Amino acid sequence: MRNHKMDIAQESKLFEGEKILVMVSLLGFLLSFGIVIYIGINGSVVLPEGNAWSAFSFDAAVGMFTLSLAAILPLSGLSSGKRKAVRWFFIIALLYVYFAETVQHLRGINPRFSQVNETFDMIIGYLFGIDAVLMIVVSLLLAIPYFRRKKSHERPLVVLGIRYAFISLLFAFAAGAWMSVVQSRFTGSAGNLIVLHGLSFHALQTLPLLGWLMGWIQIAKKKARQLIHIGSIAWTISIVLIFVQTALGHSVFEWTVLPIISGVMLLIYITITAIAMYGALKSMLKRCKKEHVYVSWR
Repeated sequence: MRNHKMDIAQESKLFEGEKILVMVSLLGFLLSFGIVIYIGINGSVVLPEGNAWSAFSFDAAVGMFTLSLAAILPLSGLSSGKRKAVRWFFIIALLYVYFAETVQHLRGINPRFSQVNETFDMIIGYLFGIDAVLMIVVSLLLAIPYFRRKKSHERPLVVLGIRYAFISLLFAFAAGAWMSVVQSRFTGSAGNLIVLHGLSFHALQTLPLLGWLMGWIQIAKKKARQLIHIGSIAWTISIVLIFVQTALGHSVFEWTVLPIISGVMLLIYITITAIAMYGALKSMLKRCKKEHVYVSWR
């Protein structure tokens, strides 16, 4: 059986050249940590409409998104100039949303769905909306080179996961736009758009991770690709069903047909990822053992 394991030294490295984006992501986690301390001292409610827990979850989520972006950007195949433009756009855009979400909530103002009609707060909200739209546009443009790439030496398994991740991101963007239009995270009798929004965004971590893990397993490349397809399609079906359930105005946590099937699809993804994680860990330990023996003999 032909082994698809590649020489990592010859491949593009995750996070390569993206130290500033990594620092911006760490800022999100640092802000979240600071907000937890604030909540412990002052509580989460900040009148008239601020919620420190919302700022905490937002900053942590944006930090994770930024870290994922820093990981996959080196695999885009963009020229240094285009990659630099994308990098600095996101740095500026992300720093603004950190500012708007954190400062406004701690001032007692909801930065996205505010009912306070002060001029300053309205400007902050409008800029937040423009910023979000621009990030959606740039993210969609960034997806294009991943679907064009054909070079087998540029981590094809990770790139395959990234392609599926961008499909999932379409639903995250749709949920974000929906919330902006209705000025709320709720729809219908029990639908919650934030669940769809958040889970769809997490595809940027979960699906490239599956591709990365498969890159370590000692199996045929064709088999690895099949497993990535199965896991990623299962994840995507789950997201589609959550979208439909939410659009109908129902909770995704009720025991009805769509949420149950969605849960089964997620279990399929989790099972494949767990198997890949076990195989990858086994392969890594085997490699470390060989390197240790080699060093000992030297």
